[in-house]
Amino acid sequence: MQSQTRRTATSLALAIAAALLTGSLASLANAASNTGVPASVITPDKVESRIGTLEFADGQPSKATLEKVYDNLDFIHAFRAFSDTLQGVSVHAVRKGIANVGAKDNEVLVFSELMDSKSLFLTANADTLYVIGSLDLSNGPMVIEVPPQVLGTVQDAWFHWVIDMGMPGPDRGEGGKYLIVPPDYEGILPEGGFNIAHSKTLHAVWFARAFLENGNDPKPVVARIKQFTRVYPYTPGGLGTPIAEFLAGKAPLAPLKPPPATVFHEGSGKAMNTLPPNDWTYFEMLNEIVQAEPASALDPELMGPIAAIGIVKGKPFKPDARMKKILSEALQVANATSRSLFINGRDRAWYYYGDGNWQNLLFDTGYEFETPIPMITKEGVKPFPATGYRKLDAREAYFYGVTGITPAMSMRLPGSGSQYVWAMLDADGNYFDGARTYRVKLPRDIPAAKFWSFTLYDTMTRSMLDTPQRFPRVGSQSYPFPAAQADADGSTTVYFAPTQPDGVKRGNWIQTIPGKGFFPMLRLYSPLEPFFSKQWRPSEVELVK
Repeated sequence: MQSQTRRTATSLALAIAAALLTGSLASLANAASNTGVPASVITPDKVESRIGTLEFADGQPSKATLEKVYDNLDFIHAFRAFSDTLQGVSVHAVRKGIANVGAKDNEVLVFSELMDSKSLFLTANADTLYVIGSLDLSNGPMVIEVPPQVLGTVQDAWFHWVIDMGMPGPDRGEGGKYLIVPPDYEGILPEGGFNIAHSKTLHAVWFARAFLENGNDPKPVVARIKQFTRVYPYTPGGLGTPIAEFLAGKAPLAPLKPPPATVFHEGSGKAMNTLPPNDWTYFEMLNEIVQAEPASALDPELMGPIAAIGIVKGKPFKPDARMKKILSEALQVANATSRSLFINGRDRAWYYYGDGNWQNLLFDTGYEFETPIPMITKEGVKPFPATGYRKLDAREAYFYGVTGITPAMSMRLPGSGSQYVWAMLDADGNYFDGARTYRVKLPRDIPAAKFWSFTLYDTMTRSMLDTPQRFPRVGSQSYPFPAAQADADGSTTVYFAPTQPDGVKRGNWIQTIPGKGFFPMLRLYSPLEPFFSKQWRPSEVELVK
């Protein structure tokens, strides 16, 4: 039996060698067929690939092949470590950015006069008052008390949604207490008085936005924010713990007392950088997250490429010269890919009107980048069936240009929340040129119950376009600039140009910069049914001159 096996192997080897010597794939297939081995499982001696010529002797890779293959494998892992987990570094950059202007963990940053274009912040707006903070849960649960009439959310260190607060949250805009619990917390939790949410990470960020009073006055809103906003540690056995729990020996009993004062910082007018980097510091920041958070905080499939490039919890990150070169090259390609997906995405499902350039990919992907946003019908909510797969290009594009993700950002509920569409190309399919003049027309009856606005963003930073205007926006609010005025037919025309066009009102013009690319975003606050049904539609952005 052994002799027969050896004869078969020898015959196969001789047949393959003969086929390779003649250079005939057909001979190779015949040789494989004659020995009972399917041609589909045989690797030729030479394979031409995108990483060069790969050589195998009877299936055994040469030394040169091993070097090419493993360099490529490390490149792929490094590429994925950027593309699939950019959102985590984005959160970390937010924490670092607000800390650099004085707002430490568990403190609060308030933009009393709106956020302006000096702040590098992914597609933030200049319409609402931002309230931002970072949480450190390493010492136990933290409480966030939010004021009435805000839109807010909590995100963990990997940019996973934790809970909505304010109008989209359980307090429904009446204000409320939110208890954010760290992973593996085994202490007691209150039975009432708090909206409880569990974070998978020890650090988190939270955002809230408040609307101006009557669209033109921030002062009373700021006063309300500072009166009702609180961030402080949870006291076990305090508010929310029934005395019966104490009498049963299940909980301590803490006295009810006012929480410690919350520290507020002013954000308006301050220059801060909250953008994720695309140089070597990206990997350093990624390592900082991995070391600071539980190893199980991120899906193992996503953590795999990070570990494969040498970033492992509890171990030093010390790549050698070869690995540093590969990581740097992969970072360049991954950043280029993410930027391309965001600036000029090829998936037409991301484009809201199908045949135009206005886009919002969340309608196709939902906030988890898996299943489209449910339809809202007269009979109620009509969800789509789960697709069963993650739309990775959409996730990559989204987090390259946007801060934050919640179900509230991806819903078709009229009169609630806010919705956005943005355009990267003009009506002729060209990128926007800051030296040219463009216009966009909004048909009458703009479907926004509260207000609407346009904001211009810098294509490089994906942050507000920095011009002498300071606030690169126009809209129906009269602060900080006069409101846009409608045309005689009820429609509203907005211009994007380096200088104010003749005959155009100040409230209908946003300044651009020659030599600088930009893109416009239309926001509808409390959008109405005509937007969701697409009965109402903005024009494409047209080049005037």
